[in-house]
Amino acid sequence: MPWDVVLKTILGFSVLLFLIRILGKKQLGQITYFTYITGVAMGNIAGDMVVHKDITIGDGITALVMWAILTLFIEIVSLNSGTLRGVLDGEPTIVIKKGKIQQSALRKNKLNMDDLTMLLRTKDVFSIKDVDYAILEPNGQISILKKVSKESPTKDDLNLPVIARGYLPTEIIVDGKIVNKNLQEYGRSVKWLFQELKYHQVDSLEDVFFAELQEDGSLEVIKKESKQSGWKGLS
Repeated sequence: MPWDVVLKTILGFSVLLFLIRILGKKQLGQITYFTYITGVAMGNIAGDMVVHKDITIGDGITALVMWAILTLFIEIVSLNSGTLRGVLDGEPTIVIKKGKIQQSALRKNKLNMDDLTMLLRTKDVFSIKDVDYAILEPNGQISILKKVSKESPTKDDLNLPVIARGYLPTEIIVDGKIVNKNLQEYGRSVKWLFQELKYHQVDSLEDVFFAELQEDGSLEVIKKESKQSGWKGLS
């Protein structure tokens, strides 16, 4: 086994993962021109370091670190420069304005009507007639503002009472294990948790597949399926 390749792979993977974590979640959540190029370049550097024997581990890691430093520097500078952000990430483009398709904007962004209707369907819009404004974002997603007549009524529109949300639904037990940080975050104790489990007729954590704290402070519990029920279909 070529142990030098194994070592390079482990080091390259570890360094790349570490650097991506430093660069932040934008690298994963917002795929813009800049983040796309950064991801491809760093991946290529790590790959070349592994498979090319003439590239040493030191050279590969140095290249990765320098690319990450340059990326981080440009990101920090762009925070204070709208012009630079526009150059790196691109600008949002209005593709439907006051219900009218902006054909020149579609051509500029290399989109056809099939592309546009597909993007609209991802927002549960199946007719262009329902759209007042549609904006193509720099990350390739689309934001929709429906015509007033097509918008869903809100509680304010219907004069219904609005009750403040007490909790953000949060996982408390996953596959029989307590998520202690979430329990502490909302000021709940293990004693309270077991009381809730007892209320749901659950005697052991091992019997719980998933438990979630609800908006009203109650606990939603999903029990594990019995192994016996899983074998019945095979008999």
